[in-house]
Amino acid sequence: MADDTPPSELVRLWRLPTGPRLGRPAGLDVDQVVRTAVQLADEDGLTGATLPKIAEKLGVTPMSLYRHIGSKDELFVLMSDVGTGTPPDFAAPVEDWRAALREWAHALWSMHRRRPWLTQLPIAGPPSGPGTIGWMDAGLRAMRATGLDTGTKVGVIMVVSGYVRQADLLAQQLEQGRRTTGLNESETNRDYGRHMARLVDPERFPDAAELFASGLFESAPPPTADDPSRDDFEFGLELVLDGVAATIARAAQ
Repeated sequence: MADDTPPSELVRLWRLPTGPRLGRPAGLDVDQVVRTAVQLADEDGLTGATLPKIAEKLGVTPMSLYRHIGSKDELFVLMSDVGTGTPPDFAAPVEDWRAALREWAHALWSMHRRRPWLTQLPIAGPPSGPGTIGWMDAGLRAMRATGLDTGTKVGVIMVVSGYVRQADLLAQQLEQGRRTTGLNESETNRDYGRHMARLVDPERFPDAAELFASGLFESAPPPTADDPSRDDFEFGLELVLDGVAATIARAAQ
């Protein structure tokens, strides 16, 4: 007979009761450890949320943390589940799947931009905690009336969330590059276009040479959002949603 008892890491992830405890109540619990880890990561990045630093913040020994988290990897899963926050609350039925899925992606993007360390967390597996399952549930609800089968809906969520994660990672790296050079986005684009126009041989790279000769990087408009990466994110997101729309149309034939 199969044992359906959740493993200890899921017990902690879902904060399931573990039975009565004898003696005094524990002075520390999973929530305190995870909240502290998230706070430190918000302040100093993922490198600030080490077990020794968490223990110091809580006034305990690093070894005592292992009574509440099984490992550093498990801590990352717990941090991801809490750190992604709360998804949009779509009231069923959702009439406009595209608007709802766009809102879902924007909410996830905003959380990643607020907490850059989320993108730096390793992906340990599919959603498994109440936080990440909440995001999955909201994404599925956004597509409830699309006619797509369940497997395809899950695939769409993976593609959209993967796009959000990759877009945030790219934005972080570009921001780091601009801090290194001291140039803003417009200056970076201008210098890039001018250098490539000189270096790219039209006989070897004809289409790329045409691009750099077009003046695109000289005349690129300034960002329309406070976050310069948001324009690029929105452009890419609409391409992804166009693909979802094509998939829905094929499924309806």
